[in-house]
Formats: sequence, structure tokens, C-alpha cells
Amino acid sequence: MPSPARPSTQSDPIGVFDSGVGGLTILREIRGALPCEDLVYVADAGHLPYGDKPLDFVRGRALAITEFLVGLGAKAIVVACNTATAAAIDSLRERYAIPFIGVEPAVKPAAAASRSGAIGVLATNATLKSARYAALVDRFAQGTRVLEQPCAGLADHIERGGLDDAATEELVRGFVAPLLAAGADTIVLGCTHYPLIAHIVRKVAGPQIAVVENGTAVARELARQLTAHECQRSEGIGAQTFWASGRIGEMEQVLPRLWQAHARVMPLPHTAGGLAGASSSV
Repeated sequence: MPSPARPSTQSDPIGVFDSGVGGLTILREIRGALPCEDLVYVADAGHLPYGDKPLDFVRGRALAITEFLVGLGAKAIVVACNTATAAAIDSLRERYAIPFIGVEPAVKPAAAASRSGAIGVLATNATLKSARYAALVDRFAQGTRVLEQPCAGLADHIERGGLDDAATEELVRGFVAPLLAAGADTIVLGCTHYPLIAHIVRKVAGPQIAVVENGTAVARELARQLTAHECQRSEGIGAQTFWASGRIGEMEQVLPRLWQAHARVMPLPHTAGGLAGASSSV
């Protein structure tokens, strides 16, 4: 894929990508931890949701987006999607010399925190079926019952702006109820979209149930990697640029609610690599 023109306002940015707006939960933690860094966010909403796609397809999208970000000069890339991490991060690390930080369901802290010895994992079907997830459970959840709940349609519903409505609460209630009935006292939000509705999960589950996210850990690992590679910026105020494939109108409605009031997204032509895009700087 030809490298796109590099934005004049950014130098050696950190790339972050997800299938849609869910990765903004990770981006927010990164911005808080690394205020001097320029950030480039790609939402592959034209191919949302990743969770019901074959892993080979997700791997291809991850490669195309990575090529795009490398063309922009990214010095590190955060795969801010559990499904894409499971499908592609190992192959991306083999192909490129820059650091890659992925996201995985927070099984380890959930298992350590559980009093009942049972944790529930809300995630996409692709994540739950991946070898990477299986290895995670095998490594960190020995002696703990891991109750897995695929959440078909939930990420797509959130992407359309369902952050507080009754339909979202109904979906969440249907996914959470079996976990509670089986004795889970800790629930893992195993998709980066789900922290956007963590307040609904907590409402449905009740105050006695712990709800675990992992955005802070991702930002901390990114900072560690930048320090190790001696490329962390310590001066200036970082900018952020948003790119997106497809569903531009929907993202225009949701992005200001999730980032800041004047954040916007504008469509761009298709590139040679098939990555329809949009760009916005705030």
C-alpha cells in the first residue's frame, strides 16, 4: 500500500486501532499517561464488528491498518481490540521492528480478585475461541471457574451510539444474568467497546460484583516500551488525529460524546490498499 502523506502537525506518533470507537477507551488512558505524545487513531468501522469475522480476515485488516500507520511514521502501535490482538499481534510483531501493545481480557486480575472462585468474561465469539485467549486462561486462571459469555451484537450496538438506552440495558442483562446465576462475583469486560457501558454492567450486576477493565495496564505497558526504546516524548502537548473506514456519519455523531465536543471525522478517498478512510485533527 502506498504510504499516505504524513500530517505536518505530528512527528513519530503512536498508532492506535480498533474496529470502531471502542478503542477510544484505551486512547483516553494513553492520553492521560502520555500527554506529550501525538496519537493517531484508526477506527475500521467499515468492517465492524471484528468479533463475528474469521480470524484470517481480521488479521488481514490489522496488517492493512498497520501498513497505513507505519506510513504515517508510527513509532509504536497499540492494537486496541481484543479480537485483533488475538488474531494478529504475533504476526505483526514478527513483521515490524516497532513495539506492539495488545489488549487481552483481564483474566489474571479477575481470578486473583475473585472470592467465589468464579469469574465471568464478556467478549466477542472470536476472542473466546482464539488460541491466545485459551492460553491466557490456562496460564492465569488455574483453580478458577471461567464462565464465558459471547456478546453477539453488543459492540455493533454501542458503535451506533447505544451507550445509555433501554435496549443496551436489555442486551447487557441477557448477557450478565447467566454469569451471576452460575456464581460469578467478578466480570471481565473483554472487548474495548464494553467499558463505554461499564456503568450499565455495574447497574445490572449490582454493587457486590466487581467489574474489571484493562485500559490503565495497556497505557502503562506502552509507556514502559517507549522508555525501553528511548523514544518517549517529554515536552510539548500531544495532538490526536482520527481516521476511519466506513460509517462516517455514525462516527460523527458518537465521537464528540466519547472524546471532546469539537472532535470530528471526515471521509477520505479509498487508498490502493482498500482502506477507506477519514481524517480529523483536534
